[in-house]
Amino acid sequence: MTSTDVRTEAEDSGPSGYAAARLRLLQEEAQSGPPRRSALAELTDDWLSGLFDAGADQLRGISLVAVGGYGRGELSPRSDLDLLLLHDGSADPGTVASLADRIWYPVWDLGLDLDHSVRTPAEARKTAGEDLKVQLGLLDARHIAGDLGLTAGLRTAVLADWRNQAPKRLPELQELCAERAERQGELQFLLEPDLKEARGGLRDATALRAVAASWLADAPREGLADARRRLLDVRDALHLATGRATDRLSLQEQDQVAAELGLLDADTLLRQVYEAARVVSYASDVTWREVGRVLRSRAVRPRLRAMLGGGKPTAERSPLAEGVVEQDGEVVLARAARPDRDPVLPLRAAAAAAQAGLPLSLHAVRRMAAGVRPLPTPWPAEAREQLVTLLGSGPSTIEVWEALEAEGLITRLLPDWERVRCRPQRNAVHIWTVDRHLIETAVRAAEFTRRVHRPDLLLVSALLHDIGKGWPGDHSVAGEIIARDVAARIGFDRTDVAVLATLVRHHLLLIETATRRDLEDPATVRSVAEAVGSQGTLELLHALTEADALATGPAAWSSWRASLVADLVKRVSAVLAGDTPEEPEAAAPTAEQERLAIEAFRTGGPVLALRAQTEPPTEEPSGDPEPLGVELLIAVPDQEGVLPAVAGVLAMHRLTVRAAELRALELPDDVQGSVLLLDWRVAAEYGSLPQAARLRADLVRALDGSLDIAAKLAERDAAYPRRRGIVAPPARVTVASAGSRLATVIEVRAHDAPGLLHRIGRALEKAHVRVRSAHVSTLGANAVDAFYVTGPDGAPLPGEQAASVARALEDTLRQ
Repeated sequence: MTSTDVRTEAEDSGPSGYAAARLRLLQEEAQSGPPRRSALAELTDDWLSGLFDAGADQLRGISLVAVGGYGRGELSPRSDLDLLLLHDGSADPGTVASLADRIWYPVWDLGLDLDHSVRTPAEARKTAGEDLKVQLGLLDARHIAGDLGLTAGLRTAVLADWRNQAPKRLPELQELCAERAERQGELQFLLEPDLKEARGGLRDATALRAVAASWLADAPREGLADARRRLLDVRDALHLATGRATDRLSLQEQDQVAAELGLLDADTLLRQVYEAARVVSYASDVTWREVGRVLRSRAVRPRLRAMLGGGKPTAERSPLAEGVVEQDGEVVLARAARPDRDPVLPLRAAAAAAQAGLPLSLHAVRRMAAGVRPLPTPWPAEAREQLVTLLGSGPSTIEVWEALEAEGLITRLLPDWERVRCRPQRNAVHIWTVDRHLIETAVRAAEFTRRVHRPDLLLVSALLHDIGKGWPGDHSVAGEIIARDVAARIGFDRTDVAVLATLVRHHLLLIETATRRDLEDPATVRSVAEAVGSQGTLELLHALTEADALATGPAAWSSWRASLVADLVKRVSAVLAGDTPEEPEAAAPTAEQERLAIEAFRTGGPVLALRAQTEPPTEEPSGDPEPLGVELLIAVPDQEGVLPAVAGVLAMHRLTVRAAELRALELPDDVQGSVLLLDWRVAAEYGSLPQAARLRADLVRALDGSLDIAAKLAERDAAYPRRRGIVAPPARVTVASAGSRLATVIEVRAHDAPGLLHRIGRALEKAHVRVRSAHVSTLGANAVDAFYVTGPDGAPLPGEQAASVARALEDTLRQ
């Protein structure tokens, strides 16, 4: 059935015919994208025209007008209808109201969302002058039925008003866009973006149309129409997949939307969305910059003309670098610049712009993209130096880099960049796509260039540290290979290439070791020293680690993590300097620990002490201490089941464990006994901390078996409604080879959930191993915990037994 047949069916059968024809149109697999949106708008026009003609009789001076998205003919499956019933005021008000009812009620009866109004042209213009959103909708006004001249007159008047008022209304529109971006975030980075409201979304694309209609400035047109179409296609698929009028691309619906669009998977879908959003965002930046330039010019020009006696002012051009000048607040190419003879020009212009804190002119970038010669391999020294200068310019690097990327210059300079461009990161800790994270890391690393002897190697390693993402396997391993190739191509010598490869291969080594391993164990420190190899590389790796974490997101770095990494670096530095780490001796108990231990032994039950902790003052002006949580000291007579009991009680009271250490404490000779001492750091998920007496009472019951912790946790979970969410990958448990000479290190990676540590403790108790210490780390929704375990004799587990314990624990967590 053709679209004409569908429209005829709708006209012949009234509202029910329209509903059937609409459904048939939406189910046609062969028709999608712009043709379907256009056909749906035409079908709706014909239906509404029928409703209008049936009620208008011989009325003159009245018309039905589509505005907003419907006016543009962009009807998605669940879009609302924006309608204006326009009249010249000559008809009886009751008759106009009756006509409106004849149109509105059938729309409502079909369950369609309707945004409607009844106005005269004067009323419409007055409302538009008071409400910017109304004026934007009227810019797309389109005639449906009735008096065509009335609609045409309103369109002409509204456009004239918009152009006359543009100097006042465009700054208002820009502010509206900025407020929406602040509220909704950037579409090109969000895991669950709003396709319409987020920055770079459909609202911004509509705003660019309004700017163009003002004749004051215009948006870059290359790729913009295609980006808009792609976002509309995704919204269509989202409406069909959910059956709802939603613009939020939720995680649980992305696979279905991808399938609706014929894409490989949800990652491919997000990458396409991000690419489209990036085009719209860049066009918005360029357009609003041009609007600002034009408005400033209009404000200054009369005064200049008066001063110059009516002559035309000439914009000043200030040299910045060879072939690069500043003009009117932008970086442009000098008149003598020859991109076809100067392959370093793009990097030189970008570095000059970033250093000056100015944007690169769109015309300059396009001119370089169209005519620049490729750089030779290896790059000349100037090209490498300009890249380092660009990366070391701080926050201004980002805007300049995006300008180069928008015209394809980055992938020409670094072909391996294509794999990470717009690549999503499905990790709650990361707030950026892979490519933006790499640039953010370089920006952060620029703050640390005074801490290292080779700032160039720090900045380039920051740019390349995650370049292996998008390749199969461990991204650090793949990244090392790519980094060697890139470093050699851009002109580093063999020694520097080796250092960069080491930094990329081990960029996670310090943070993972510091937070998941026992730093008192000499084997831990020696293994890091062997991997790093030299003091210079260690210095660079320390700075890269901090820059990487700071560029990841707020959950990835804290003063506590910084202190752990600094401690590890200090120990590794001593080994690299020739010191031999000594086997650790058991630290003597503090007076408080000894007191708790003696009291626990004498009472035969657990004894607790809570003590608030804070991190050192930050370097911010306030210098206020950062709250860490509470140190929880527990002394318990030596017995089985202590770890799962304590972990379970803490989970019951909604306490998050951030670090945990367990050890047996031999009491003084006059007491003759052994007590387990647990030194844990905890924080309340929300609300205040429970009283120590309540924790102790529940712990006593958990240890004597009268409190079924597993049942309590299950009962609590059942009390809350289940929500749809992502399907977490299964838990993985591994034995860290050469992790320690004193114990076997078992590492658990799992989805964080209440009671997880309790389940792990029960499984380890069931395997008849003792936990010497636990290093708990939670990053977003992911828990990465390391347990130092021994057999009952206090020795590390034999290889087969360790593997068996790991398999059993993994099976338990996957159930």
